[in-house]
Amino acid sequence: MTANSFYPFMNTIKHQLHQFCKQYIQERAATIAQTIRSCKNDLNSETKSSAGDKHETGRAMIQLEMEKAGQQLASVQQMNTVLAKINPENSSSLVCLGSLVRLEMGTYYIGIAVGIISIEGSNYFGISTHSPIGKLLLGKKLGDTIQFQGKQIAIKELF
Repeated sequence: MTANSFYPFMNTIKHQLHQFCKQYIQERAATIAQTIRSCKNDLNSETKSSAGDKHETGRAMIQLEMEKAGQQLASVQQMNTVLAKINPENSSSLVCLGSLVRLEMGTYYIGIAVGIISIEGSNYFGISTHSPIGKLLLGKKLGDTIQFQGKQIAIKELF
């Protein structure tokens, strides 16, 4: 495959990766919203019993679960804000938000931390700009190297 015929393929992959991240956020938000609804229902159905301390402990546990879900929801909303800044059509000569970067050890989509994404038989790593490798890659260009986990790693391709 020539570089010219390969680029449209990678542009399609970037769109699929972006779409996967959108779906990931939607699913996480739906799960968290369901947890919050469930906690609210549990809190409303919690009735005062003769064992007052047991009742208060149960309510406190539900409140803690709701706070945790609220923090997770805020994190998902932050991911959504980051993803909204990415236009998968854009390409840059420097690694930035939305870049697809191929290294010797794998191909990375710089966006949000979603882990391994399998598309068309290949694995890609969805990482954030705040991850250790994401921080090292930002601002680098094709051919540059980074020092990661004691190894010199070159940027092989950048889309």
